[in-house]
Amino acid sequence: MSPEAPVPVVRLKRDTYAPGGAANVAANVVGLGAEAFVVGYVGDDAESELLRQAFQNSGISADHLISGTAYPTAVKTRIIAHSQQVVRVDKEPYEGLGERHEDESIAALKALLPMAGSVVI
Repeated sequence: MSPEAPVPVVRLKRDTYAPGGAANVAANVVGLGAEAFVVGYVGDDAESELLRQAFQNSGISADHLISGTAYPTAVKTRIIAHSQQVVRVDKEPYEGLGERHEDESIAALKALLPMAGSVVI
């Protein structure tokens, strides 16, 4: 237990980085032999670089990710102790994207539509 508060202390043994959500869908599309493009907004931060690298490693095009400093890249940190998730810490834009960023994402999506056999939103 922590001496500062009645909470458990968890010692960090390792960090793992794994894209989730839409990235899993895109990876499954590539796994089926199709080409996958992701469209969306990411922060101009270290997490977005990890995400772009994961996309590249999986054969997913990240050319249409829009970077900016207005919002951080969404990150879900799960603290696991003894094979049990203890807590999840979310770092993401709580108020959602602004209209300008939504419009940029929609424009990128529209540009890709002529090449798409299907779209997953």
